[in-house]
Amino acid sequence: MNVGLFLATVVSVFLTPVVNELGMKDAPPLREAVAHGVEFAFALLTILLAHEFGHFIAARVHKVDASLPYFIPLPLLSPFGTMGAVIRMRGTIPTRKALLDIGASGPLAGLFFALPMYWWGVTHSKIVPAMGAEGVELGESLLIRALDHVFAPHVPAGMTLDYSPAAFAAWAGMFVTMINLLPVGQLDGGHVAYALLGKRQDRAAVVVHRSMLAFFFVSLGSYLLRDLRSGLGFYRIGTHVNNALFWLVWFEMLGVLGALSSRARARADGLYDASAGGEGLSIRTRVVATVALAVFAGLAREHPLPTLWITWFAGLGLLLAMEVQGGTLRKHTLFEHPPAGDAPLGAARVVIAVITLAFFVLLFMTTPIEM
Repeated sequence: MNVGLFLATVVSVFLTPVVNELGMKDAPPLREAVAHGVEFAFALLTILLAHEFGHFIAARVHKVDASLPYFIPLPLLSPFGTMGAVIRMRGTIPTRKALLDIGASGPLAGLFFALPMYWWGVTHSKIVPAMGAEGVELGESLLIRALDHVFAPHVPAGMTLDYSPAAFAAWAGMFVTMINLLPVGQLDGGHVAYALLGKRQDRAAVVVHRSMLAFFFVSLGSYLLRDLRSGLGFYRIGTHVNNALFWLVWFEMLGVLGALSSRARARADGLYDASAGGEGLSIRTRVVATVALAVFAGLAREHPLPTLWITWFAGLGLLLAMEVQGGTLRKHTLFEHPPAGDAPLGAARVVIAVITLAFFVLLFMTTPIEM
């Protein structure tokens, strides 16, 4: 299954940019599109393989039972052709040192390849006329801005940098690393933060998770306030909701991942009873509601009709009311990390943990994709 999923992901990651390029108004020749697909697939899969095998090798070093990576192909629906990969760890992580090594090794190994690929890719990118308001702009982080300042060619006014396939793949790798380094639950950042902070991380994870919902509203509000000041009113509300939607989706996604993790721990302890209910807001309800809101927002993006967006915000209000009543906006334990011993990390590993979490700050993008 591991090999089959990987081969399917190779095909998916290759075909996604090829199909997208050939569907453009000014489509390149087939040979050029295929060459771009090969370059993108090679670069992105190198980063993802390094990330996952960083985890796998560290787990084996610490004698933690871990599977080979399961890659997730997602052709066409994902701009990258994949949802990344996961590794199943069937054993417990015995010490905070092992937890740090396993959690940090993936992001650091991926960045080891992503950073030079971005450097090479951005130096081979083209300068083209700006696409204007209808274009899609990729988010910038502090690290990407620093790399652009050193390596990217000068972009004159009215022009923009059209990423080469390698640069786009490296951007995607850094974007995925940013998500993985969120210091919440069972994400890589959650492992690293728990190794560094211990039980204090459980409280910090709740704050980080709720800040994502706050960031959605702050981001949306800043867009709308800018339009109101310029006299546009709510005409572009659909575009602004879609630009800020990433944070709402990940707020709910982390709730799903936390519920799955909590359920897995309960099963391992023999405490889970599927017939008992009492889970509060269910995983199915979260998934269905989040997908419905995202699809609705996407379909209504170009339509500023008040009734459409009143309906959308009513649906959002209902979902958040359910989160208050029986979900992540009440007191909960969904993000509690399994214990990993009390032995100290040691000075060298503390430095590694701080550096790893600092990469989250450096990779953070306020708006990953802006329309």
